[in-house]
Amino acid sequence: LLANLTRKVDQLIIGGGMANTFLAAQGHGVGTSLCEHDLAETARTIMAGAAAAGCEIILPSDVVVAEAFAAHAPHQVMAIDAVPAAGMILDAGPETVARISAAFAQAKTLIWNGPLGAFEIAPFDAATVAAARAAAKLTQSGDLISVAGGGDTVAALNHAGVADDFSYVSTAGGAFLEWMEGKTLPGVAALETTD
Repeated sequence: LLANLTRKVDQLIIGGGMANTFLAAQGHGVGTSLCEHDLAETARTIMAGAAAAGCEIILPSDVVVAEAFAAHAPHQVMAIDAVPAAGMILDAGPETVARISAAFAQAKTLIWNGPLGAFEIAPFDAATVAAARAAAKLTQSGDLISVAGGGDTVAALNHAGVADDFSYVSTAGGAFLEWMEGKTLPGVAALETTD
């Protein structure tokens, strides 16, 4: 999916647990965070492909770190190169949110899949909520076409109170991802006619 997208988009923002895999692949310590260390080489291949295609990959530059995955766990914002071994990245930091919001402001179209952090538990929903509201504001002013899909994404946009402010929200998570991956969807194929 990501390899396909890097050939089609100008910027690719990666957040949440997936960002940790990319950050670890760059040599950053991610502590006890959700991370697929075995996919580091895949992440490096995707980053190289993106660079070759002229696609900028935006990863967190600052993060919110706690030692426990729990609501209101003691936490602090820190630079990505300062995550302690016992720390768990649970959200993107304010510097990252500002960078993402700036990218939205430059874009004409946004395709959103997935939250930026553990949005299910406060206060680790802050980045997702702030970015969702920034996208919604741009959409409502007519400056952005925003398309979102996937179960967690819909839940995150509802949590932020902006699902109705996006241009289109797909509830078909798996099909949405397959469509973004470039696969032919059976329902769409059945509607196509050939001469």
